[in-house]
Amino acid sequence: MRAAGGWTPAEAERYLASLEPIGWRLGLERIRRLTSALGMPQHRFASIHVVGTNGKSSVAEMTTRLLEAHGVRSGAYVSPHVERWSQRVLIGDAEIDAEGFARAVERVAESLGAVNRTLDEGESVTQFEAATAAAFVALASADVKVGVIEAGLGGRLDATNVIPSGVTALTSVGLEHTEWLGDTVEEIAAEKLAVLRDHSTLVLGELSPRIEAQARRVAAERHSLVVSAQPGAALELRVKGAYQRRNFAVALAAAEAMLGRLDPEAVRGVAATIELRGRLEEAGTDPPMLLDAAHNPDGARALAESLPEASGGRPVVACLAVLQGKDVEGIVGALAPGLAHAVCTEIAADRLGGLGRPDAASVPAAVLAAACAEAGLSAEVEIDPGEAIARARRLALDRDGVALCAGSHYLLREWTERHAQSSSR
Repeated sequence: MRAAGGWTPAEAERYLASLEPIGWRLGLERIRRLTSALGMPQHRFASIHVVGTNGKSSVAEMTTRLLEAHGVRSGAYVSPHVERWSQRVLIGDAEIDAEGFARAVERVAESLGAVNRTLDEGESVTQFEAATAAAFVALASADVKVGVIEAGLGGRLDATNVIPSGVTALTSVGLEHTEWLGDTVEEIAAEKLAVLRDHSTLVLGELSPRIEAQARRVAAERHSLVVSAQPGAALELRVKGAYQRRNFAVALAAAEAMLGRLDPEAVRGVAATIELRGRLEEAGTDPPMLLDAAHNPDGARALAESLPEASGGRPVVACLAVLQGKDVEGIVGALAPGLAHAVCTEIAADRLGGLGRPDAASVPAAVLAAACAEAGLSAEVEIDPGEAIARARRLALDRDGVALCAGSHYLLREWTERHAQSSSR
């Protein structure tokens, strides 16, 4: 169906996929020119910038839900997507309607060619920049009062760093993307903290004392208020896991910084109902299936910490897939103590194309299995993801245990699609 004479949702998805870049290109000049050509849509709503190594999407979604529960029309921009680009834009607690997203992408496409002609030879607007601009247009067109914007890579030179954010949330800091962000956690933290605006508010998640001190120094230099998120032990969350309780505390502090005060009843309502895809997500199957992206060592440690609670103490059999460039040994080493067995698989290259991650490829399943063995975890290889998931489920059932898909957002997509197909038969 064509959206009011404009692009169809399929055309919008194909357009963004056609911009697939070769490698990452950081910098703000291209996105500044593009948003300027679009009339600065990111200035039509107040904004909260969410940066950090882990927890960004959860915090962004939770904050949006909290703001909505207080009667403030809100939306979010998160990444990555798993099935379609429109999943990156949330209005309230739901994915933007496909036609609204298509209109936003079409507006970006209409401006992009002219912007590219103003750039130096060899330069062009990147796929992530186009998607980010489309998100700004979509949020502004939806008349949100607050946009909660998740940074893509780092912060200082990330395309999202053109928003006039009144609140910045730093969820966590760990070693990641060292080829772009720096070799130490201090350097990486500096890249993330660079988004903090003068006279704004900085919300801190769980950080090491050294990184917290660094954050407070940056905030003092920018005359910004610092708020440390404090997990509420008495608050019952629908989502399981200690790491999600920490994320919810960051979201609470960010929402309060934006609103001034929170209504306890509204907070309890969000806590009791919120569900998050791919973050200790429970699939109602037999045996129970847990879905968690856990694509870096910090994420894997957070998952391992929460597995006893999420599994009810039952043995956990995991299906694992990890993308190249990730710390395989760190991820597997963190998960191994909490697992009974692993089925190692890989995502085919044609399944990773067009998803917004340049040069994406899977670590070979045999390499992943070798890392499991090195970590003292029994493992086997099954190249086909669907068969690997089915094998993990059978083994979990035999052990009266729980199955787990982890290591990559894109493995979770394999489960979602195949489970939907089997359910429709």
